[in-house]
Amino acid sequence: MLDVVRIPVLSDNYVWLAHDAASGETAVIDPAVAAPVLAEADARGWRITQILNTHWHPDHVGGNAEIKAATGCRITGPVGEQAKITAIDRAVREGDTVRIGASEGRVIDVPGHTAGHIAFSFPEDGVLFCGDTLFAMGCGRLFEGTADEMFDSLGKLMALPDDTRVYCAHEYTESNGRFALTAEPGNAALAARQADVVAMRKRGEATVPSTIGLERATNPFARAADAAELAARRLAKDNFR
Repeated sequence: MLDVVRIPVLSDNYVWLAHDAASGETAVIDPAVAAPVLAEADARGWRITQILNTHWHPDHVGGNAEIKAATGCRITGPVGEQAKITAIDRAVREGDTVRIGASEGRVIDVPGHTAGHIAFSFPEDGVLFCGDTLFAMGCGRLFEGTADEMFDSLGKLMALPDDTRVYCAHEYTESNGRFALTAEPGNAALAARQADVVAMRKRGEATVPSTIGLERATNPFARAADAAELAARRLAKDNFR
């Protein structure tokens, strides 16, 4: 089983370390910066062997070159965005697989936030690294893709088992929850979750990872009936204060 560790960086990013104890392999998922990642791995005695990038945005690939220079690791990212990703070694698309020691992950194409965005699902471990496609009670802005693409992408992720742990890349949950309550004011599960989230943040706790089951019950974007409803909710969220 993968041991997954959260590294908070910048103002609200999470970088993830995924470690396979049997092999000693460690993957870094979406390193915005290098120094805290290298320090955390060193403190744990973990050897970084690879980087997995979900998309090209600088707050997900900014640490690539420095980590690769320090460790000699290999970098895997989306085939549609390989020209934009520093020091990439392998470009993958849906249907391809990646490995962290004995754990096999499958690549899922999830465009919407960016045109070539991918996610990495490790089904035997119940782990999903989804970058900026799916957030706790939210989804990524449609910078390069369409609402139809995001609707389809979220549908793929919602088809995963309920107990799948969702490791997204930002701590946006409290603000996402405030908006979600305006989209679904009668959702009791959502109201209860938001109350828990507010309490967690007051205690300085992270609200990620989430689970697919929790998102299916409380995420207004994953619960949208169709792409048109998702588009309307996304536009409202973009203008929400």
